[in-house]
Formats: sequence, structure tokens, C-alpha cells
Amino acid sequence: MRASRGSNGMRPLRYSINVTLDGCCHHEAGLAPDDESMSYWTAEIERADALLYGRVTYEMMESAWRRPATGAWPDWMGERDVPFAEAIDRAKKYVVSSTLGGVDWNAELVRGDLGQAVQRLKQEPGAGLSVGGVTLPLALADLGLIDEYLFLVQPVLAGHGPTLLAGLRERVQLELVDRHEFRSGVVALRFRPTQVTA
Repeated sequence: MRASRGSNGMRPLRYSINVTLDGCCHHEAGLAPDDESMSYWTAEIERADALLYGRVTYEMMESAWRRPATGAWPDWMGERDVPFAEAIDRAKKYVVSSTLGGVDWNAELVRGDLGQAVQRLKQEPGAGLSVGGVTLPLALADLGLIDEYLFLVQPVLAGHGPTLLAGLRERVQLELVDRHEFRSGVVALRFRPTQVTA
């Protein structure tokens, strides 16, 4: 099932994240990645024209997945990690930060009013934008800018936070548009907000 462009003709903004059954979205709280999940995440990155990150997520992703200056991927990367690393390394990135002086890694800074800046990015032609992390997606959800939510629900109870979209100002009603079960017990659930007409 392919996600289509937003009903208003704009490219959709998709938020995707791993989350435990009790709502923890710390990046190490779920199961260790396996071949199936890495290949799924690689396809998700490749579906997007660009990635949207806050400073913390950008710096974390860059330290893990930026191709070293030598051109060779580090020894810790297995065969399943390389396609993901290559997809994220070459992707266009937008970084929302008021504290970073500059970014490289095929990235540009997003400054000023968040809602207006993201609205502009959504108006550009393309297949979609992907946002990750914890803090930035909360702000975007509050602004009603997220068109699709993808949760990889981990068969784990973490017992601690941070929890998914904690502090959301208003309830967001979602409809399930796709589900995929992994052999590991992880279930990928894809939702769209139901259109609320004022």
C-alpha cells in the first residue's frame, strides 16, 4: 500500500519511530535491529525526498551513519547496515536548530518560524519528507503538520521514558492504513490523522 500525496497536493510529512508497548521511544529500548527491520527502515528512508531532524537526532545519526572521510564503512557495520547507511548518507537533510552554527552532510539549517518553514518544505514537489526523533515531531504534531505516523511497535516493556509524543496539546485521532508483522514480533503500524473539519 503506497502512501499518496497529501490530499491538498503537498508532499506528505511522515513521522516514523520505534516504540515499545509501554510507549518508550528511546532508540535503544526496543529489540536489536535485524535484517528484516534494517531493510524496512532502509526502504522508509528511500521513500522520502528529504529527512527532517532536530539537532540531537541529526548529531546522533551523523555520528553513526555518516560515511567516513576514508570512504570505507567502519568494521562494526554488518552487511545489513550498509544499505541503510548509504541511504541515509546520501539523503537530503533539513536540520531544525537555533544553536548549530552550520551543518554539512548534505544538510541545511531550518531557522525562523517552524510551522512556516515546514509548510514551505511540504509545498515543494516530491514524494515526501520523513521526520524522526522525539522533540521535533511533538512540535510538528502540535502544529498539525504530520500527515502519516509509522510506529514500529516493539514487543518490549521498557518501564521508563521518554514516551512517545509526551505533552501533546490535543488528542490526535488516527486511522490505520497499513500493518506489517515482522518475524521478530515487531509490528509496523502506519496511520493517518483523520481529517477533522472545524
